[in-house]
Amino acid sequence: MLYFNIMTRHDTRPGYEIFLSIVAAIGGILFGYDTAVISGTISSVTTRFGLDTLEQGWYVGCALIGSIAGVSVAGIMSDKAGRKRTMLAAAILFCISAAGCALCSNFFQLVVFRIIGGVGIGIVSIVSPIYISEVASAGRRGTLVSCYQLAITVGFLLAYLVNYRILDMSRTAEFSSGFLTTMLVDEYWRGMLGSGTVPALLFFFVIFLIPESPRWMIVHGRGAEAMKVLNCIYASQTGAEEQFRVTESSIASEVRSEWKSLLSPGIMKAVIIGCAIAILGQFMGVNAVLYYGPEIFGKAGLGGEDALFSQVLVGAVNMLTTVIALFIIDKVGRKQLVYWGVSGMIFSLLMIGIYFLKGHSLGLGNGFLLAFFLLYVFCCAISISAVVFVLLSEMYPNSVRGIAMSIAGTALWIGTYLIGQLTPWLLESLTPAGTFFLFAAMCVPYMIIMWKAVPETTGKTLEEIENYWKENGK
Repeated sequence: MLYFNIMTRHDTRPGYEIFLSIVAAIGGILFGYDTAVISGTISSVTTRFGLDTLEQGWYVGCALIGSIAGVSVAGIMSDKAGRKRTMLAAAILFCISAAGCALCSNFFQLVVFRIIGGVGIGIVSIVSPIYISEVASAGRRGTLVSCYQLAITVGFLLAYLVNYRILDMSRTAEFSSGFLTTMLVDEYWRGMLGSGTVPALLFFFVIFLIPESPRWMIVHGRGAEAMKVLNCIYASQTGAEEQFRVTESSIASEVRSEWKSLLSPGIMKAVIIGCAIAILGQFMGVNAVLYYGPEIFGKAGLGGEDALFSQVLVGAVNMLTTVIALFIIDKVGRKQLVYWGVSGMIFSLLMIGIYFLKGHSLGLGNGFLLAFFLLYVFCCAISISAVVFVLLSEMYPNSVRGIAMSIAGTALWIGTYLIGQLTPWLLESLTPAGTFFLFAAMCVPYMIIMWKAVPETTGKTLEEIENYWKENGK
């Protein structure tokens, strides 16, 4: 309990912690925006380029291939070049992707620019939570890392709102400019995808306002610079000095070889568990709903504009629920949120499956489907979506945190890619009912792993969590 006592005995400056976390979390807005904006473009891009079911899946899934590539290098990049420079690189990739998608001349170019954006998503999905976890105190870490998940949901909602507005504009607005007519009317999907340039530029410029992670600087022998940052985070010189000593002591006790440390029994167990919860979480349906929501609502009989409006409601519930999770995650605990939330997800998925299987014969209307869609999103947002990045950002030692998170993140994005690629096929082959029953079944092993293998990390310092895996993870 030495580390915990150190962290609770000395107050931090919450305003500065929050500022650093919000800037890093803007990467989450880009993550969410770039991920969700595609949902409004699928039907129009399919029509424009004459895509079949597998090509449609590739259009959605190609960015996820980029995300896998980005995740695979993000940890190494952030460990070598620093968290701040790596976030800058991601911002540049987002800018290139959004502009390229808006201006592309064929499907091949569209895929290439989507992949570039995917690399940015993969990088930021690793480095932003790492940065936040390393500048946050133990008592606020869960809340502040959850700000990143909140930012993702803000990005989702913004994308859905922009898609809805551009679709409405394409049917009513008239422009004197041929360029705007092409972007917002004739091929409105270009405007939807290109709109991501705005948050990408915002992210790029605000990163210059934050310092490098003090833990990263200590690892790389830049102690004087790290102390300057810690003095800004902690309200007293004593608190900054004691946190510096705790981190330095933790690093000194670690094996200097990253790979040798990573392969030690306790840490490897943590990596395997992190990969398991990352990949299983994707097979519980959340990204199928976020990517293909309008298509699924369309199969239930809703028209294009109504389907997009329903998706806006999904995004709003997702964001507002994440706000609730942000305030309770450090009070209720990571595991309790998962137990209650995933139980609600199973119930909601079963009800959605029953709707598609027997809805018409039972006299169930579209309101029934939307209600359980929103309940599912609520349960997901308050549990696995809020918890996953918190857990992955705090499970690993300082010296290997970047590379270990990259491994777990790669597993997450492989699962996301598979869902993005396979969902059109699942909906066609298993029917919507069978697809949602499958998602419900996949919730069960996730619950078992969280119950049996994952420790409660609420209120623990990063050093305490590291010691747990070293002592009890064998």
